[in-house]
Amino acid sequence: MEWIYEPWPWYVSGPMIAVIMLLLLMAGKNFGMSANLRTFCTIAGAGKTNDFFRFDWKSQRWNLLLVAGAVMGGFLANTVLSRDTKVNINEDVVVELQNMGFESAGDAYLPTEIFSNDVFGQPITLGLLLLGGFLVGFGARYAGGCTSGHAISGMSDLQLPSLIAVIGFFAGGLIMINLLFPLIF
Repeated sequence: MEWIYEPWPWYVSGPMIAVIMLLLLMAGKNFGMSANLRTFCTIAGAGKTNDFFRFDWKSQRWNLLLVAGAVMGGFLANTVLSRDTKVNINEDVVVELQNMGFESAGDAYLPTEIFSNDVFGQPITLGLLLLGGFLVGFGARYAGGCTSGHAISGMSDLQLPSLIAVIGFFAGGLIMINLLFPLIF
C-alpha cells in the first residue's frame, strides 16, 4: 500500500479532472469555489439586505457538496494519507527563504512564520489578513469567478474571459512573488 502515500501522477489526475468537467458541462453546471460564498451568505440570510443574495440557493446544493468534499478530502489527505509532510523543493529556494527569515522553509507546506496561530495576536497581521481576504473576495466577484472556476471550468468551456482572467492570475502571481514578496520580507 505504499502507493497510497504518493501523489497521483498527472496522467491519472488530469484525465479524472477532464471527465468531471465533461460531466459538469453536460449537466450545464460550472465548477468553482467562490460561488459557494454567495450560497452560504444567502443561507445565512444576506438576501434580506442585498438583492445579490436573493436567489434559489437550493439549486446550488450540489456545489455545497463540492465544498464539503474539498474540506473532507484535505483533512483525510493530511491526517490519513500523509506520512511525511516535508516539502521536496529545491535546496537553493530553501536557503533563499531561510535568508528571508523563513526557518521552516522545506519542512512544511505552510511556513509557520506566517501561518501559525500566533499571527492572530498581532493587530497589523490581523488587519492584513482581513484586507487580503476582502481583496480576494472582491477580486473573485469582479472577475466573475475564482482561479479554480476560470482555470478549470471556464478554460475547458473555451471562454475568452476565463483565458484573460487566468493570464491575469499568473501575471499577478509572478509580480507578487518576484517584486512585492521580497519587499515585504
